[in-house]
Amino acid sequence: MTRTPRDVWREEFEASRLREADFSTMSGVPLAPVYGPADGSGDYPGQYPYTRGPYASMYRSKLWTMRMFAGFGTADDTNWRFKEIIKSGGDGLSTAFDMPTLLGLDSDDPMALGEVGRCGVAIDTLADMEDLYAGIDLAATTTSMTINSPAAAIFAMFIAQAEKAGTPRARLGGTLQNDILKEYQAQKEFVFPPRQSMRLVRDTISFTAAEMPRWHSVSISGYHIREAGSTAAEELAFTLANGFAYVELAMKAGLPIDSFAPRLSFFFNAHIDFFEEIAKYRAARRIWARWLRERYGAQLERSLQLRFHTQTAGVSLTAQQPEVNIVRTAIEALAGVLGGTQSLHTNSMDEAMALPTEKSARIALRTQQVIAYETNVAHVADPLGGSFFVEALTDEMERQAEELFAHLDELGGGSLLEGCIKGIEDNWFQGRIADSAFELERKFNNGQRVVVGVNRFKEGSDERGMELLEITNEDEARQRKRLDAVRHGRDQAAVDAALATLAAEAADPEINLMPALIDAAARYVTLGEMMNTLAGVFGRHVEVPTI
Repeated sequence: MTRTPRDVWREEFEASRLREADFSTMSGVPLAPVYGPADGSGDYPGQYPYTRGPYASMYRSKLWTMRMFAGFGTADDTNWRFKEIIKSGGDGLSTAFDMPTLLGLDSDDPMALGEVGRCGVAIDTLADMEDLYAGIDLAATTTSMTINSPAAAIFAMFIAQAEKAGTPRARLGGTLQNDILKEYQAQKEFVFPPRQSMRLVRDTISFTAAEMPRWHSVSISGYHIREAGSTAAEELAFTLANGFAYVELAMKAGLPIDSFAPRLSFFFNAHIDFFEEIAKYRAARRIWARWLRERYGAQLERSLQLRFHTQTAGVSLTAQQPEVNIVRTAIEALAGVLGGTQSLHTNSMDEAMALPTEKSARIALRTQQVIAYETNVAHVADPLGGSFFVEALTDEMERQAEELFAHLDELGGGSLLEGCIKGIEDNWFQGRIADSAFELERKFNNGQRVVVGVNRFKEGSDERGMELLEITNEDEARQRKRLDAVRHGRDQAAVDAALATLAAEAADPEINLMPALIDAAARYVTLGEMMNTLAGVFGRHVEVPTI
Protein backbone atom coordinates (compact mmCIF):
# COMPACT_ATOMS: atom_id res chain seq x y z
CA MET A 1 0.00 0.00 0.00
CA THR A 2 1.39 3.43 -0.98
CA ARG A 3 2.13 5.75 1.91
CA THR A 4 0.65 9.21 1.48
CA PRO A 5 2.32 12.43 2.68
CA ARG A 6 -0.18 12.40 5.54
CA ASP A 7 0.96 8.90 6.55
CA VAL A 8 4.56 10.10 6.66
CA TRP A 9 3.54 13.16 8.66
CA ARG A 10 1.57 10.98 11.10
CA GLU A 11 4.63 8.82 11.79
CA GLU A 12 6.80 11.88 12.48
CA PHE A 13 4.09 13.47 14.61
CA GLU A 14 3.61 10.37 16.74
CA ALA A 15 7.37 10.22 17.34
CA SER A 16 7.27 13.79 18.71
CA ARG A 17 7.17 14.56 22.40
CA LEU A 18 4.08 16.69 23.00
CA ARG A 19 3.61 19.31 25.69
CA GLU A 20 0.80 18.83 28.19
CA ALA A 21 -2.28 20.77 27.07
CA ASP A 22 -5.98 20.31 26.39
CA PHE A 23 -5.98 20.24 22.59
CA SER A 24 -9.64 21.11 22.12
CA THR A 25 -11.77 24.24 21.69
CA MET A 26 -13.32 26.08 24.63
CA SER A 27 -16.52 24.20 23.85
CA GLY A 28 -14.77 20.84 24.08
CA VAL A 29 -14.43 20.07 20.37
CA PRO A 30 -11.28 17.96 19.86
CA LEU A 31 -8.77 19.52 17.45
CA ALA A 32 -6.61 17.53 15.07
CA PRO A 33 -2.96 18.59 15.07
CA VAL A 34 -3.17 19.49 11.36
CA TYR A 35 -5.81 19.63 8.64
CA GLY A 36 -5.37 18.78 4.97
CA PRO A 37 -6.93 16.97 2.00
CA ALA A 38 -9.01 13.92 2.88
CA ASP A 39 -6.93 11.78 0.53
CA GLY A 40 -3.72 12.62 2.37
CA SER A 41 -2.09 14.38 -0.59
CA GLY A 42 -0.48 17.81 -0.40
CA ASP A 43 2.05 19.40 1.96
CA TYR A 44 2.23 18.72 5.68
CA PRO A 45 4.28 20.34 8.46
CA GLY A 46 7.77 18.93 8.80
CA GLN A 47 7.90 17.83 5.17
CA TYR A 48 9.74 19.34 2.20
CA PRO A 49 9.33 22.12 1.12
CA TYR A 50 8.17 23.06 4.66
CA THR A 51 5.58 25.60 3.52
CA ARG A 52 3.40 24.57 6.46
CA GLY A 53 6.13 24.59 9.09
CA PRO A 54 9.55 23.07 9.81
CA TYR A 55 8.36 20.49 12.34
CA ALA A 56 5.66 17.82 12.23
CA SER A 57 4.20 18.67 15.64
CA MET A 58 4.88 22.45 15.61
CA TYR A 59 3.48 24.14 18.75
CA ARG A 60 1.97 20.93 20.13
CA SER A 61 5.49 20.00 21.18
CA LYS A 62 6.91 23.41 22.04
CA LEU A 63 5.52 26.92 21.93
CA TRP A 64 7.56 29.63 20.27
CA THR A 65 10.24 31.25 22.43
CA MET A 66 8.92 34.46 23.98
CA ARG A 67 12.09 36.46 23.48
CA MET A 68 11.66 40.02 24.73
CA PHE A 69 14.03 42.68 23.42
CA ALA A 70 15.64 44.72 26.19
CA GLY A 71 18.52 47.07 26.68
CA PHE A 72 18.94 50.57 28.12
CA GLY A 73 21.37 52.63 30.17
CA THR A 74 24.21 50.70 31.76
CA ALA A 75 24.75 46.94 31.91
CA ASP A 76 23.48 46.93 35.50
CA ASP A 77 20.22 48.59 34.42
CA THR A 78 19.62 46.04 31.67
CA ASN A 79 20.59 43.09 33.86
CA TRP A 80 17.79 44.11 36.21
CA ARG A 81 15.32 44.26 33.29
CA PHE A 82 16.49 40.83 32.03
CA LYS A 83 15.73 39.31 35.42
CA GLU A 84 12.28 40.95 35.45
CA ILE A 85 11.54 39.44 32.01
CA ILE A 86 12.57 35.97 33.20
CA LYS A 87 10.48 36.39 36.36
CA SER A 88 7.46 37.42 34.25
CA GLY A 89 7.64 34.25 32.15
CA GLY A 90 9.93 35.22 29.27
CA ASP A 91 12.10 32.29 28.24
CA GLY A 92 14.73 33.94 26.05
CA LEU A 93 16.74 37.14 26.21
CA SER A 94 17.34 39.53 23.32
CA THR A 95 19.86 42.30 23.82
CA ALA A 96 19.49 45.78 22.35
CA PHE A 97 22.67 47.85 22.20
CA ASP A 98 22.96 51.63 22.16
CA MET A 99 24.01 53.53 19.03
CA PRO A 100 27.69 53.98 19.98
CA THR A 101 28.01 50.22 20.56
CA LEU A 102 26.25 49.47 17.26
CA LEU A 103 28.81 51.69 15.52
CA GLY A 104 31.80 50.24 17.39
CA LEU A 105 32.44 53.39 19.46
CA ASP A 106 33.45 53.60 23.12
CA SER A 107 31.18 55.59 25.41
CA ASP A 108 33.79 58.31 25.83
CA ASP A 109 34.26 58.81 22.09
CA PRO A 110 33.27 62.38 21.08
CA MET A 111 30.84 60.90 18.54
CA ALA A 112 29.02 59.06 21.35
CA LEU A 113 28.08 62.20 23.29
CA GLY A 114 24.36 62.26 24.06
CA GLU A 115 23.71 58.73 22.74
CA VAL A 116 25.14 56.51 25.48
CA GLY A 117 22.50 54.08 26.78
CA ARG A 118 19.69 55.88 24.94
CA CYS A 119 18.40 53.25 22.50
CA GLY A 120 19.97 50.21 24.13
CA VAL A 121 22.63 49.14 26.59
CA ALA A 122 26.16 50.55 26.46
CA ILE A 123 28.89 47.90 26.21
CA ASP A 124 32.51 49.04 26.18
CA THR A 125 34.52 46.18 27.71
CA LEU A 126 34.34 42.68 29.14
CA ALA A 127 33.47 44.30 32.50
CA ASP A 128 30.18 45.55 31.04
CA MET A 129 29.43 42.14 29.56
CA GLU A 130 30.07 40.55 32.95
CA ASP A 131 27.58 42.95 34.56
CA LEU A 132 25.04 42.45 31.78
CA TYR A 133 24.63 38.71 32.38
CA ALA A 134 25.48 38.55 36.09
CA GLY A 135 23.35 35.99 37.90
CA ILE A 136 21.88 34.55 34.67
CA ASP A 137 22.53 30.91 33.78
CA LEU A 138 23.68 31.18 30.16
CA ALA A 139 23.70 27.40 29.76
CA ALA A 140 19.95 27.35 30.46
CA THR A 141 18.87 30.60 28.78
CA THR A 142 19.23 31.30 25.07
CA THR A 143 20.51 34.75 24.23
CA SER A 144 20.09 36.83 21.11
CA MET A 145 22.28 39.85 20.39
CA THR A 146 21.19 42.47 17.84
CA ILE A 147 24.60 43.63 16.68
CA ASN A 148 26.14 43.75 13.20
CA SER A 149 29.26 45.74 12.27
CA PRO A 150 30.95 45.04 15.65
CA ALA A 151 29.27 41.62 15.96
CA ALA A 152 32.51 39.60 16.05
CA ALA A 153 34.00 41.81 18.79
CA ILE A 154 30.84 41.81 20.93
CA PHE A 155 30.52 38.04 20.42
CA ALA A 156 34.12 37.66 21.61
CA MET A 157 33.25 39.56 24.81
CA PHE A 158 30.18 37.36 25.31
CA ILE A 159 32.23 34.17 24.98
CA ALA A 160 34.98 35.48 27.24
CA GLN A 161 32.58 36.45 30.03
CA ALA A 162 30.66 33.15 29.81
CA GLU A 163 33.83 31.10 30.07
CA LYS A 164 35.11 33.28 32.91
CA ALA A 165 31.81 32.57 34.71
CA GLY A 166 32.22 28.83 34.16
CA THR A 167 30.07 28.12 31.07
CA PRO A 168 32.07 26.53 28.23
CA ARG A 169 31.46 28.01 24.78
CA ALA A 170 30.12 24.67 23.50
CA ARG A 171 27.18 24.93 25.93
CA LEU A 172 26.13 28.45 24.91
CA GLY A 173 22.91 28.67 22.95
CA GLY A 174 21.57 31.67 21.11
CA THR A 175 21.86 33.89 18.09
CA LEU A 176 24.21 36.60 16.84
CA GLN A 177 22.46 38.83 14.32
CA ASN A 178 25.70 39.48 12.42
CA ASP A 179 23.86 40.34 9.17
CA ILE A 180 26.06 43.01 7.66
CA LEU A 181 24.53 43.04 4.17
CA LYS A 182 21.26 44.53 5.36
CA GLU A 183 23.20 47.31 7.09
CA TYR A 184 24.35 48.64 3.73
CA GLN A 185 20.91 48.03 2.25
CA ALA A 186 18.72 49.52 4.95
CA GLN A 187 19.94 50.20 8.48
CA LYS A 188 23.23 52.04 7.70
CA GLU A 189 25.14 51.05 10.84
CA PHE A 190 28.24 49.95 8.93
CA VAL A 191 31.91 50.54 9.70
CA PHE A 192 34.10 48.63 7.22
CA PRO A 193 33.66 48.20 3.45
CA PRO A 194 31.30 45.34 2.44
CA ARG A 195 33.92 42.78 1.38
CA GLN A 196 36.03 43.28 4.53
CA SER A 197 32.91 43.06 6.70
CA MET A 198 31.98 39.79 5.01
CA ARG A 199 35.36 38.39 6.10
CA LEU A 200 34.27 38.84 9.73
CA VAL A 201 30.94 37.11 9.03
CA ARG A 202 32.84 34.24 7.42
CA ASP A 203 35.06 33.94 10.50
CA THR A 204 32.11 33.77 12.91
CA ILE A 205 30.36 31.14 10.78
CA SER A 206 33.51 28.99 10.63
CA PHE A 207 34.24 29.45 14.34
CA THR A 208 30.76 28.49 15.54
CA ALA A 209 30.55 25.55 13.11
CA ALA A 210 33.73 24.16 14.69
CA GLU A 211 33.25 25.05 18.36
CA MET A 212 29.69 26.12 19.24
CA PRO A 213 27.09 23.57 18.10
CA ARG A 214 24.17 25.34 19.84
CA TRP A 215 24.89 28.79 18.42
CA HIS A 216 23.28 30.46 15.39
CA SER A 217 26.09 32.47 13.83
CA VAL A 218 23.96 34.69 11.58
CA SER A 219 20.36 35.83 11.89
CA ILE A 220 19.53 37.02 8.40
CA SER A 221 17.31 40.00 9.02
CA GLY A 222 14.49 41.28 6.89
CA TYR A 223 13.12 43.23 9.84
CA HIS A 224 15.22 46.34 9.22
CA ILE A 225 14.65 46.16 5.47
CA ARG A 226 10.91 46.34 6.10
CA GLU A 227 11.26 49.06 8.73
CA ALA A 228 13.15 51.12 6.13
CA GLY A 229 10.09 51.00 3.88
CA SER A 230 10.30 47.92 1.64
CA THR A 231 7.26 45.95 0.55
CA ALA A 232 6.61 42.49 2.01
CA ALA A 233 7.86 40.82 -1.18
CA GLU A 234 11.06 42.92 -1.13
CA GLU A 235 11.62 42.04 2.51
CA LEU A 236 11.21 38.37 1.62
CA ALA A 237 13.44 38.49 -1.47
CA PHE A 238 16.24 40.68 -0.10
CA THR A 239 16.42 38.67 3.13
CA LEU A 240 16.64 35.30 1.39
CA ALA A 241 19.07 36.67 -1.20
CA ASN A 242 21.32 37.78 1.67
CA GLY A 243 20.95 34.29 3.15
CA PHE A 244 22.05 32.71 -0.13
CA ALA A 245 25.00 35.13 -0.19
CA TYR A 246 26.13 33.94 3.27
CA VAL A 247 25.76 30.33 2.12
CA GLU A 248 28.04 31.03 -0.86
CA LEU A 249 30.48 32.92 1.39
CA ALA A 250 30.86 29.94 3.74
CA MET A 251 31.07 27.40 0.91
CA LYS A 252 33.74 29.55 -0.75
CA ALA A 253 35.70 29.29 2.52
CA GLY A 254 35.62 25.50 2.20
CA LEU A 255 32.80 24.66 4.61
CA PRO A 256 30.43 21.86 3.53
CA ILE A 257 26.93 23.32 3.41
CA ASP A 258 25.45 20.90 5.92
CA SER A 259 28.15 21.85 8.45
CA PHE A 260 26.80 25.39 8.88
CA ALA A 261 23.38 25.78 7.21
CA PRO A 262 21.45 24.29 10.18
CA ARG A 263 22.71 27.19 12.31
CA LEU A 264 21.57 29.96 9.99
CA SER A 265 18.38 31.58 11.22
CA PHE A 266 16.14 34.39 10.01
CA PHE A 267 14.47 37.45 11.49
CA PHE A 268 11.30 38.79 9.88
CA ASN A 269 8.99 41.71 10.47
CA ALA A 270 5.35 41.15 11.45
CA HIS A 271 3.57 44.12 9.88
CA ILE A 272 -0.09 45.06 10.05
CA ASP A 273 -1.32 43.47 6.77
CA PHE A 274 -2.35 40.24 8.47
CA PHE A 275 -2.65 37.76 5.60
CA GLU A 276 0.23 39.17 3.57
CA GLU A 277 2.56 38.57 6.50
CA ILE A 278 1.41 34.97 6.94
CA ALA A 279 1.87 34.31 3.21
CA LYS A 280 5.36 35.83 3.38
CA TYR A 281 6.50 33.40 6.07
CA ARG A 282 5.05 30.40 4.25
CA ALA A 283 6.73 31.42 0.98
CA ALA A 284 10.05 31.97 2.76
CA ARG A 285 10.18 28.39 4.03
CA ARG A 286 9.32 26.97 0.61
CA ILE A 287 11.90 29.06 -1.27
CA TRP A 288 14.71 28.40 1.21
CA ALA A 289 14.16 24.63 1.14
CA ARG A 290 14.11 24.47 -2.64
CA TRP A 291 17.16 26.66 -3.20
CA LEU A 292 19.25 24.96 -0.50
CA ARG A 293 18.55 21.52 -1.94
CA GLU A 294 18.50 22.21 -5.67
CA ARG A 295 21.08 24.99 -6.03
CA TYR A 296 23.45 24.42 -3.13
CA GLY A 297 23.18 20.65 -2.63
CA ALA A 298 22.15 20.55 1.03
CA GLN A 299 21.03 17.12 2.17
CA LEU A 300 20.36 17.41 5.90
CA GLU A 301 16.74 18.10 6.77
CA ARG A 302 17.87 20.74 9.28
CA SER A 303 19.66 22.62 6.51
CA LEU A 304 16.45 22.86 4.49
CA GLN A 305 14.22 23.97 7.37
CA LEU A 306 14.03 27.75 7.56
CA ARG A 307 13.59 28.80 11.17
CA PHE A 308 12.89 32.39 12.10
CA HIS A 309 12.36 34.95 14.82
CA THR A 310 9.63 37.57 14.42
CA GLN A 311 9.27 41.05 15.83
CA THR A 312 6.14 43.12 15.50
CA ALA A 313 6.52 46.22 13.35
CA GLY A 314 8.04 49.16 15.18
CA VAL A 315 7.27 51.41 12.22
CA SER A 316 3.54 50.68 12.59
CA LEU A 317 3.47 52.17 16.10
CA THR A 318 2.17 55.70 16.57
CA ALA A 319 2.83 58.40 19.16
CA GLN A 320 -0.82 59.44 18.77
CA GLN A 321 -3.21 57.36 20.92
CA PRO A 322 -0.37 55.00 21.97
CA GLU A 323 -2.73 52.56 23.73
CA VAL A 324 -3.98 51.56 20.26
CA ASN A 325 -0.48 50.16 19.67
CA ILE A 326 -1.42 47.27 21.98
CA VAL A 327 -4.08 46.27 19.43
CA ARG A 328 -1.67 46.59 16.51
CA THR A 329 0.95 44.51 18.29
CA ALA A 330 -1.53 41.76 19.15
CA ILE A 331 -2.68 41.43 15.53
CA GLU A 332 0.90 41.42 14.22
CA ALA A 333 1.99 38.87 16.82
CA LEU A 334 -0.93 36.62 15.86
CA ALA A 335 0.21 36.76 12.22
CA GLY A 336 3.68 35.62 13.31
CA VAL A 337 2.23 32.69 15.23
CA LEU A 338 -0.15 31.63 12.46
CA GLY A 339 2.81 31.88 10.08
CA GLY A 340 4.80 29.43 12.21
CA THR A 341 7.48 31.55 13.88
CA GLN A 342 10.01 29.90 16.24
CA SER A 343 10.42 32.92 18.50
CA LEU A 344 8.66 36.23 18.90
CA HIS A 345 9.18 39.70 20.32
CA THR A 346 6.19 41.96 20.85
CA ASN A 347 6.78 45.72 20.83
CA SER A 348 5.57 47.86 23.68
CA MET A 349 2.93 50.55 23.28
CA ASP A 350 5.28 53.43 24.18
CA GLU A 351 8.13 52.59 21.78
CA ALA A 352 7.19 55.30 19.28
CA MET A 353 8.23 57.77 21.99
CA ALA A 354 10.86 56.10 24.19
CA LEU A 355 12.34 52.83 25.33
CA PRO A 356 9.65 50.73 27.02
CA THR A 357 8.85 51.05 30.68
CA GLU A 358 8.64 47.96 32.84
CA LYS A 359 4.83 48.13 32.74
CA SER A 360 4.54 48.44 28.96
CA ALA A 361 7.11 45.66 28.42
CA ARG A 362 5.06 43.39 30.70
CA ILE A 363 1.87 44.12 28.72
CA ALA A 364 3.74 43.24 25.52
CA LEU A 365 4.84 39.92 26.99
CA ARG A 366 1.32 39.23 28.30
CA THR A 367 0.07 39.75 24.72
CA GLN A 368 2.12 36.75 23.63
CA GLN A 369 0.97 34.73 26.61
CA VAL A 370 -2.71 35.40 25.82
CA ILE A 371 -2.14 34.20 22.25
CA ALA A 372 -0.28 31.11 23.49
CA TYR A 373 -2.53 30.04 26.34
CA GLU A 374 -6.00 31.51 25.79
CA THR A 375 -6.75 31.55 22.06
CA ASN A 376 -5.94 27.88 21.23
CA VAL A 377 -4.39 28.95 17.92
CA ALA A 378 -1.25 27.00 18.83
CA HIS A 379 -3.16 23.71 18.87
CA VAL A 380 -3.17 23.29 15.09
CA ALA A 381 -0.20 23.60 12.71
CA ASP A 382 -0.68 26.04 9.81
CA PRO A 383 -4.44 26.46 10.47
CA LEU A 384 -4.81 28.71 7.41
CA GLY A 385 -3.24 26.16 5.06
CA GLY A 386 -5.67 25.28 2.27
CA SER A 387 -7.35 28.67 2.29
CA PHE A 388 -7.75 29.71 -1.34
CA PHE A 389 -6.71 33.24 -0.40
CA VAL A 390 -3.68 32.33 1.70
CA GLU A 391 -2.39 29.77 -0.79
CA ALA A 392 -2.75 32.21 -3.71
CA LEU A 393 -1.04 34.98 -1.75
CA THR A 394 1.79 32.60 -0.77
CA ASP A 395 2.31 31.77 -4.45
CA GLU A 396 2.34 35.47 -5.36
CA MET A 397 4.93 36.26 -2.68
CA GLU A 398 7.11 33.49 -4.09
CA ARG A 399 6.66 34.72 -7.69
CA GLN A 400 7.69 38.28 -6.86
CA ALA A 401 10.69 37.09 -4.86
CA GLU A 402 11.91 34.89 -7.71
CA GLU A 403 11.84 37.89 -10.08
CA LEU A 404 14.14 39.79 -7.74
CA PHE A 405 16.46 36.78 -7.33
CA ALA A 406 16.78 36.56 -11.11
CA HIS A 407 17.94 40.18 -11.27
CA LEU A 408 20.55 39.67 -8.54
CA ASP A 409 21.74 36.42 -10.09
CA GLU A 410 22.32 38.20 -13.40
CA LEU A 411 23.99 41.14 -11.65
CA GLY A 412 26.41 38.75 -9.94
CA GLY A 413 27.16 36.64 -13.02
CA GLY A 414 25.54 33.56 -11.51
CA SER A 415 26.50 34.32 -7.90
CA LEU A 416 24.06 35.68 -5.33
CA LEU A 417 27.06 36.66 -3.17
CA GLU A 418 28.43 38.88 -5.91
CA GLY A 419 24.94 40.03 -6.88
CA CYS A 420 24.19 41.25 -3.34
CA ILE A 421 27.52 43.06 -2.98
CA LYS A 422 27.22 44.67 -6.41
CA GLY A 423 23.61 45.59 -5.68
CA ILE A 424 24.88 47.45 -2.60
CA GLU A 425 27.78 49.09 -4.43
CA ASP A 426 25.41 50.22 -7.23
CA ASN A 427 22.79 51.44 -4.70
CA TRP A 428 20.19 49.14 -6.29
CA PHE A 429 18.85 47.84 -2.96
CA GLN A 430 18.82 51.30 -1.45
CA GLY A 431 16.91 52.71 -4.42
CA ARG A 432 14.27 49.98 -4.41
CA ILE A 433 13.62 50.42 -0.69
CA ALA A 434 13.50 54.23 -0.97
CA ASP A 435 10.98 54.05 -3.83
CA SER A 436 8.73 51.67 -1.88
CA ALA A 437 8.95 53.82 1.25
CA PHE A 438 8.01 56.91 -0.74
CA GLU A 439 5.00 55.20 -2.30
CA LEU A 440 3.71 53.97 1.07
CA GLU A 441 4.17 57.40 2.65
CA ARG A 442 2.28 58.97 -0.25
CA LYS A 443 -0.69 56.68 0.48
CA PHE A 444 -0.62 57.67 4.16
CA ASN A 445 -0.47 61.35 3.33
CA ASN A 446 -3.37 61.29 0.85
CA GLY A 447 -5.50 59.08 3.09
CA GLN A 448 -5.50 56.11 0.72
CA ARG A 449 -4.23 54.00 3.63
CA VAL A 450 -5.77 54.74 7.03
CA VAL A 451 -3.71 54.95 10.20
CA VAL A 452 -6.03 55.15 13.18
CA GLY A 453 -5.36 58.23 15.28
CA VAL A 454 -3.02 59.76 12.69
CA ASN A 455 -4.93 60.50 9.49
CA ARG A 456 -8.39 59.43 10.70
CA PHE A 457 -10.19 58.97 14.04
CA LYS A 458 -8.00 61.57 15.75
CA GLU A 459 -10.30 62.14 18.71
CA GLY A 460 -8.63 61.42 22.05
CA SER A 461 -5.06 61.90 20.86
CA ASP A 462 -3.80 63.60 24.01
CA GLU A 463 -0.78 61.58 25.18
CA ARG A 464 0.04 63.72 28.21
CA GLY A 465 0.44 61.82 31.44
CA MET A 466 1.91 58.61 29.99
CA GLU A 467 4.93 57.50 31.99
CA LEU A 468 8.03 57.18 29.80
CA LEU A 469 11.44 55.72 30.50
CA GLU A 470 14.10 58.42 30.54
CA ILE A 471 17.85 57.92 30.15
CA THR A 472 19.63 60.85 31.74
CA ASN A 473 22.99 62.54 31.38
CA GLU A 474 23.82 61.07 34.79
CA ASP A 475 23.42 57.56 33.34
CA GLU A 476 25.87 58.47 30.57
CA ALA A 477 28.32 59.86 33.11
CA ARG A 478 28.11 56.61 35.13
CA GLN A 479 29.05 54.60 32.03
CA ARG A 480 31.98 56.86 31.19
CA LYS A 481 33.23 56.61 34.78
CA ARG A 482 32.97 52.81 34.59
CA LEU A 483 34.99 52.76 31.37
CA ASP A 484 37.66 55.02 32.83
CA ALA A 485 38.03 52.74 35.86
CA VAL A 486 38.46 49.66 33.64
CA ARG A 487 41.10 51.43 31.53
CA HIS A 488 43.10 52.38 34.61
CA GLY A 489 42.83 48.93 36.18
CA ARG A 490 43.91 46.72 33.28
CA ASP A 491 47.33 45.49 32.15
CA GLN A 492 48.21 47.95 29.39
CA ALA A 493 51.11 45.85 28.08
CA ALA A 494 48.71 42.93 27.60
CA VAL A 495 46.25 45.23 25.83
CA ASP A 496 48.93 46.49 23.46
CA ALA A 497 50.09 42.96 22.69
CA ALA A 498 46.54 41.78 21.98
CA LEU A 499 45.90 44.70 19.60
CA ALA A 500 49.18 44.10 17.79
CA THR A 501 48.23 40.46 17.24
CA LEU A 502 44.77 41.47 16.03
CA ALA A 503 46.23 43.92 13.50
CA ALA A 504 48.74 41.39 12.19
CA GLU A 505 46.15 38.65 11.79
CA ALA A 506 43.62 40.99 10.17
CA ALA A 507 46.18 41.64 7.43
CA ASP A 508 46.12 37.93 6.50
CA PRO A 509 42.68 37.12 5.00
CA GLU A 510 43.21 33.39 5.59
CA ILE A 511 43.35 33.71 9.40
CA ASN A 512 40.15 33.40 11.45
CA LEU A 513 40.00 36.48 13.69
CA MET A 514 37.71 35.08 16.41
CA PRO A 515 40.53 33.66 18.62
CA ALA A 516 42.42 36.98 18.52
CA LEU A 517 39.22 38.90 19.32
CA ILE A 518 38.40 36.60 22.26
CA ASP A 519 41.93 37.04 23.59
CA ALA A 520 41.63 40.82 23.29
CA ALA A 521 38.25 40.81 25.04
CA ALA A 522 39.65 38.74 27.91
CA ARG A 523 42.33 41.42 28.40
CA TYR A 524 39.65 44.13 28.70
CA VAL A 525 40.45 45.73 25.36
CA THR A 526 37.62 48.15 24.59
CA LEU A 527 35.20 47.76 21.71
CA GLY A 528 36.45 51.00 20.16
CA GLU A 529 40.08 49.86 20.38
CA MET A 530 39.28 46.61 18.58
CA MET A 531 37.25 48.32 15.87
CA ASN A 532 39.82 51.07 15.31
CA THR A 533 42.55 48.44 14.99
CA LEU A 534 40.54 46.56 12.37
CA ALA A 535 39.70 49.81 10.56
CA GLY A 536 43.42 50.51 10.30
CA VAL A 537 43.67 47.36 8.18
CA PHE A 538 40.25 47.20 6.50
CA GLY A 539 39.50 50.90 6.00
CA ARG A 540 36.12 52.55 6.64
CA HIS A 541 33.08 52.56 4.37
CA VAL A 542 31.44 55.76 3.16
CA GLU A 543 28.22 55.41 1.20
CA VAL A 544 28.13 57.47 -1.99
CA PRO A 545 24.51 58.13 -3.00
CA THR A 546 23.45 57.87 -6.61
CA ILE A 547 22.29 61.21 -7.99
